[in-house]
Amino acid sequence: MTKILVIPDVQVKPGNDFKFLNKIGHYIIDKQPDVIVQIGDFADMASLSSWDIGKKSFEGRRYKADVGASREAMNSLLEPLWTFNEKARKNKEKQYKPRLVLTLGNHENRINRAVNDDPKLEGVLSVDDLKYKEFGWEVYDFLDVVVIDGVAFSHYFVTGVAGRPAGTAAAQFRKCNMSCVAGHQQGIQIHTGSRADGKSLTSIIAGSCYEHDEDYLGPQGNNHFRGILMLHDVVDGQFNFMSVPLSFINSKYNG
Repeated sequence: MTKILVIPDVQVKPGNDFKFLNKIGHYIIDKQPDVIVQIGDFADMASLSSWDIGKKSFEGRRYKADVGASREAMNSLLEPLWTFNEKARKNKEKQYKPRLVLTLGNHENRINRAVNDDPKLEGVLSVDDLKYKEFGWEVYDFLDVVVIDGVAFSHYFVTGVAGRPAGTAAAQFRKCNMSCVAGHQQGIQIHTGSRADGKSLTSIIAGSCYEHDEDYLGPQGNNHFRGILMLHDVVDGQFNFMSVPLSFINSKYNG
């Protein structure tokens, strides 16, 4: 049986405080999951956003700053792992080396869209600038599906011919017909079902692991779940689910 920790969308922006990511890193060391999945949109890439071009909120955004913030945040997340393994190496103890899986989100895909819209940018802008692979992640393209012990992971799962993301965990379940975990949408939704043999299946949408508020959501839309997910005893698509809010992480690792 496998233990999988899922980090939903972090949407790193320049100027954010990344201490909470370092605390998640310490939680990872304490729990030592076999697999860590970052479900996409780790980087926000606001400089390449198309929906608010021309608005006051767009002023001052820079690609280089977005990339730098993402690298800084990833350093913060993984520093506890590096420190743990360095101490273990010196003491000739067993190092902890989880499988790191990252499914690119639509925010990282803004880089590919920018290059596609303006071919002169080919070789200038690249998802590789984020250095996810250098940090040790297995990187999967936007909307690729990764199946781990019978559970499918992707930034989101599309429904219908238009390729829109499933809006609810129930719709996602009907589309996937298997246990599946997606990000993209703030908050947390869970839908359960069963196979013909009676074994349980679970569909989860959880797309918010950050502390900042999003202006476009307004004062009511920002009161959603923020945190990570733990899938315990994963085998053949079945697992025991636990949500871990950032409020708990910040309290447990305060100082």
